[in-house]
Parts: sequence; structure tokens; C-alpha cells
Amino acid sequence: MTRTYAIGDIHGCLDKLIGLMALCYADAGNRPTKFIFLGDYIDRGPNSQGVVEFLMSFQQDRPDDVICLMGNHEDMLLAAVDAPDWEESWLRNGGIQTLQSYREATVANIPQDHINWIRNLPKVHDDGLRFFVHAGIHPDRPLNRQDEHDLLWIREPFLSSTKDFSRLVVHGHTPLKTGKPDIRPNRLNLDTAAVYGGPLTSAVFDSASPEAIGFLGAT
Repeated sequence: MTRTYAIGDIHGCLDKLIGLMALCYADAGNRPTKFIFLGDYIDRGPNSQGVVEFLMSFQQDRPDDVICLMGNHEDMLLAAVDAPDWEESWLRNGGIQTLQSYREATVANIPQDHINWIRNLPKVHDDGLRFFVHAGIHPDRPLNRQDEHDLLWIREPFLSSTKDFSRLVVHGHTPLKTGKPDIRPNRLNLDTAAVYGGPLTSAVFDSASPEAIGFLGAT
């Protein structure tokens, strides 16, 4: 039975990502694996460039088994690329650390293949049991009619909703000061604040039920 690993917000924490991947492979053993990354690969942490290069290479090697979703920090980067007036806003939200990792002075100098990869990231992945997304969904809209801004940015009214969304919504975006996943009947938050000193966390799923069968964390 395939093991699916959903990984929360990385924010340039390459060392934690490498450590977590080792834990995932040890957990999987000889089982087939699928990996779903929930966005926010860049900004705030020390090695955004390294994280992007790692994910691009990983996805190239396993295109059917590696899904990388867009986060709001990727959205901010693209806004800065497309409209220079937005660059200052991005820089204030962690973009400075991203430019430092690329050893560049401006967003215009980030490699074009990295920008193209980011621009083509999907917003959601639905495996029939779970709905994977960066920030969450709007409770008043069906899954197939969500607003893209909400998928990348929403907090309320999603976080406090007790509605049945017809899928377990697996998300990140809202850092958890406890350093532990937030497990609810209708959603699962995996942003365990890796860039703020918490672990980088993966939920482990199989195809028997929507709920996670375990969690792995790299510190």
C-alpha cells in the first residue's frame, strides 16, 4: 500500500527538509511512496535557493509521485517579479533572506527556470480522501469553486469552522507555536513553525482512511 507524505511549510530550512526526507524513506521501507509539499518553500529561512533546487530535482526524478503546491510566499515572489512595486512588500515578509540565499540584489535576478517552476505550481491536490492546499478553503464554497486567493491566504473563517468539507483538508500556512500538528475532524494543519525553531513535519497517510496514521518531524 502506497504511503503518502504531506510536508508542511519549509521556508528555506533545507537541513530540516533533508532530515525529514530521510525519516520518510526509513518509515516507508519497501512501500511505494508519494510526496505532497504544501507550499511556502522560500523566505525567512537560510536557504530558499537550496530548497527550490532540491524540490525541482526531486520532482524531475519522480514526476508522478512528487506534488509541490504553491504557497502565499511563492505568490508574493511572483507579484514582485511581475510588478516591481510589490518587491518591497515581499522583502519585508522574508524576501530579503531569499535574495541573500541566491546572492542577488533584486528579484529580477532570480534564475528564470526557478521562476517558471514556481509560476506553474498547482494550488490544490485532491486524492479522493484528502484535499491538500496551502492555507485552506472558504467554508461557504464547494471544493471545486474555491477562490485562488483563499487557497493561498485564508485563515478565518476556515480555521474556526467545524463544517464537514467532504475531504480532510490538509494545510499549512498558520504556524503552530506548539510545534505539533493541529488535528481536527475536518482539517489538519502541518505548519509546525520550522523556520521559528519548531520541527519540519510530515503527516503519513495510506489509502485505508483519510486520517493520518502517523507523523514525522525533523528538528
